[in-house]
Amino acid sequence: MGPQRYILAQAYSNAWANHRLLKACALLSAADLDAPRQSFFPSIIHTLNHILTVDWLYVGALEGHCPGASAFEPQIPFPAFADLDREQRAVDRRLIDHCRGMSEADLAGEVRIPRKSHVQVERADRILLHLFQHQIHHRGQVHAVLSSTPVSPPQLDEFFPSDPQEQALRAKDFAELGFTESMIWSD
Repeated sequence: MGPQRYILAQAYSNAWANHRLLKACALLSAADLDAPRQSFFPSIIHTLNHILTVDWLYVGALEGHCPGASAFEPQIPFPAFADLDREQRAVDRRLIDHCRGMSEADLAGEVRIPRKSHVQVERADRILLHLFQHQIHHRGQVHAVLSSTPVSPPQLDEFFPSDPQEQALRAKDFAELGFTESMIWSD
């Protein structure tokens, strides 16, 4: 598997994990989403909004129009879950589309991220790996916090085994997302 296919598979896996987590969170009441929690951020809805705003920052940077610090203003742009869900799914699609179009040269290309005191310049592949890790980190926090709610945390540690029985386990999610195995693995 070449680097472009690996990055694209990561983008699909990211969207799939977000889908599973968001489906679980959709079962929570607004009070449960906003309730104070012991985690890095003080509530589930705050953590989910942080995931979204960081996506806006880095996906925008990858696309060439980084919003800079304005991506984080306000910290919770979507206190209503339905709005957050819609926006997270939209940025997940943007990330997949962007990764699908990347060449090996694009992966090595520069990405510019305006910071308060400077413009950070990084390789695109490093930004993507950072973004995927960031998502995993904060999804894990929401996953852990779900254990203290009426909703069981979904399994998020899957990738894409080729075994037909494994494919069957993700078929419903893939149908809901409009994904196919060939979208991920075929050129």
